[in-house]
Amino acid sequence: METGFFRRGLIIGIFVVCVVVLAQGVWRYATLHGLAQLSARGQADLALASDRLVGQLQRYRDLAVVMAGHPQVARILARGDESPADRALLVSVADRASALDVMVMGPDGKVLAAVDGAGSTDAQPFVRRALYGALGRGYGPGGGQGARSYFYAAPVFDDQGQVQGALVVSTDLSSVDYAWRGDTPPVFFTDGGGRVQVSNRSELIFWQRPESGSAGLLRPRGESLRFSVRLTGPHEIWQLGWGPYLPDEALHLTQELPVIGMTGEALMDVAPVRKLALSQSAAVAALCLAFGAFLFLATERRRTLARANAQLEARVKARTQALRDINNELRREAAERTQAQEALARAQADLVQASKLSALGQLSAGISHELNQPLMAVQSFAENGVLFLDRDTPERARDNFNRISDMTHRMGRIIKNLRAFSKQETVPQMPVDLGRVLASALEMTQAQRKACDITLDYIPVAGPVWVRGGEVRLGQVFVNLLTNACDAVADAPERRVSVSITQGDAVTVQISDSGTGVADPGKVFDPFYSTKEVGAAKGIGLGLSISYAIVQSVGGEIRALNTDTGACFAVTLLSAREERAA
Repeated sequence: METGFFRRGLIIGIFVVCVVVLAQGVWRYATLHGLAQLSARGQADLALASDRLVGQLQRYRDLAVVMAGHPQVARILARGDESPADRALLVSVADRASALDVMVMGPDGKVLAAVDGAGSTDAQPFVRRALYGALGRGYGPGGGQGARSYFYAAPVFDDQGQVQGALVVSTDLSSVDYAWRGDTPPVFFTDGGGRVQVSNRSELIFWQRPESGSAGLLRPRGESLRFSVRLTGPHEIWQLGWGPYLPDEALHLTQELPVIGMTGEALMDVAPVRKLALSQSAAVAALCLAFGAFLFLATERRRTLARANAQLEARVKARTQALRDINNELRREAAERTQAQEALARAQADLVQASKLSALGQLSAGISHELNQPLMAVQSFAENGVLFLDRDTPERARDNFNRISDMTHRMGRIIKNLRAFSKQETVPQMPVDLGRVLASALEMTQAQRKACDITLDYIPVAGPVWVRGGEVRLGQVFVNLLTNACDAVADAPERRVSVSITQGDAVTVQISDSGTGVADPGKVFDPFYSTKEVGAAKGIGLGLSISYAIVQSVGGEIRALNTDTGACFAVTLLSAREERAA
């Protein structure tokens, strides 16, 4: 006994360890998968923010290039000073372009005309580059007003292609990232020296990359905040303590922007990824533990039952006990048979409904196709109607809307037939219009006939044909017969189904096909007799048996016979003209 307890404890311990290892593996996989998805989404967000920044700055580059060729700029350089008209031009250009400053510089770097700037800036690399004949760009304080400014310097050439001077356009980066404040995820852009120039988090402005070139940012003033970095697979994760508006744990992404000389960086919050990975690993662990507990309980129960069975067999010493057990079993089987006979009556009624649902399952694909075509037509006619209304042709729009109405009536008729066919009929027998029942059955099997390219020969009778029965149950009979006829001619050289109605003291409906006929007409109405293959969407031999029972229940008769062209099923029903008249 003690050995058994030890063995079970050891097995439970090994199982728990395996579950822990599996949960850890699931957590690791879910984390890496989630980080990969987060990285893809973050790269897209970073690319979008980068494109916005580049687009906003490059319009000032275009302004500098265009203004460099302005005749009045050449006149300023030729005179060496500015006039009120020159200043008015520069102020107008700066106001329209929302630029911080527009300056005209001479070949020595001296500012000849400006909106708000003054002094020599020839020491700036971007100005020297423009004076050498190339387009220059840079960042820094601008004219004493903009704490963060971005400059574009374009060379001004004379008629001989010599550099006369430079035109400098600057913009305030504070106005660029002001509209981004609060956007998610946190994004910032660093210059060539690792200094944050633009960000949608104002607290990161002017933070500096460490001089060692390692990861992270340092505040320009004050003590350093909590920061650490680690790698999870190929992903760089930053552990931050930089304030409530930045994530505590973030995926760090970068993108070089050589067009403006900056590097875009984004911090994607990985807390949702961690939570999702934890929930997935916990779910796997819970499922495994539940399965293990169930298996353990089942094993213990089996062991207990085996021990009890051994004790019971030891007590059985005589054949009398075995005979008594057999007698009790016979009594139980007799009681079960009595219950089965009582349930059989209920099952027979349910079998009719199950047969209808089975037929609906076989017809579902075609009926879906029949509904899909009107839906596509309704969409097309609706779009055309809107176009015709826009073109002021209401007559053609009205024609499209009338077609939409016809299509909706058609779909409603199909759905009405399905609803009537699928419901459980419990009403007593009453006069039924046989023509309407046949029309509903033909419409429900239309998709099957169209799919098999079957020709239908049927001429509806004029006026109603009243017979005794139930509309839904008679509809099931004719759907079964029409479906069998379509299946019989599906592979025939000539695919044709004929339906006719003969009126007299009784009403007879004949459904004929051009197939190979019935091998044994006397057995077709026996349960489980079928000439079709066994399998899904094939026959199990109950359709005709159920149809026979339905027709018998309403006082009618159904017969099967072979003709020169194939098989024919004749359904004879009692006329209800007198009852209808009464």
